[in-house]
Amino acid sequence: MKLLISPASPFVRKCRVLIRMTNLTDTVEEVEVSTTPLNSAPEVLAANPLGKIPALIRNDGPAIYDSRVITRFLDDHAGAGLYPASRLWEVLTLEATADAIMDATVSMSYEARLRPENEQSADWVAAQWGKAHRAIAAINDRWMSHLSGPLNMAQIGTACALSYIDLRHDARGWRTGHKALADWHVDFCQHQAMIDTKPE
Repeated sequence: MKLLISPASPFVRKCRVLIRMTNLTDTVEEVEVSTTPLNSAPEVLAANPLGKIPALIRNDGPAIYDSRVITRFLDDHAGAGLYPASRLWEVLTLEATADAIMDATVSMSYEARLRPENEQSADWVAAQWGKAHRAIAAINDRWMSHLSGPLNMAQIGTACALSYIDLRHDARGWRTGHKALADWHVDFCQHQAMIDTKPE
């Protein structure tokens, strides 16, 4: 199988961390592509009509896309149990929360990088950060117990979302007022899979 990637994408990183933590590095080849929302690479469009990454090209079926579909598929393929039945809905909800943080903060990045300065909207950026900040607060205040225990996909997603903020929006200071989550993030980032997939 081939995973179409761009290393800075937090959605891609979720998949790459899972691949390493479930020993699928010999099964899934990572193929780096140069693509943007304004000019999707042909190989990405061939795999995903939306032109988004990650996309997983399978050997025995059509390509699949959306990071949550890919992580669920690879977890099933590896039999890793990252979506435990006993806590499935909590894991899925927390993973969705992490993805929402990624959506909002990637949108902030696109506003700054892809739109002319005179067309950028400070109100839009503030609204997106508001979404991310509320989600971070919710995880810190209500979900910390679900980030403990055996490894699951919610943990990977949350760590990748927070690490993306460190990469692109560190000045926002997400750790302020969220000590429990900040401490957890430091510990989780010690996993070799997180170290190996950290964008340069």
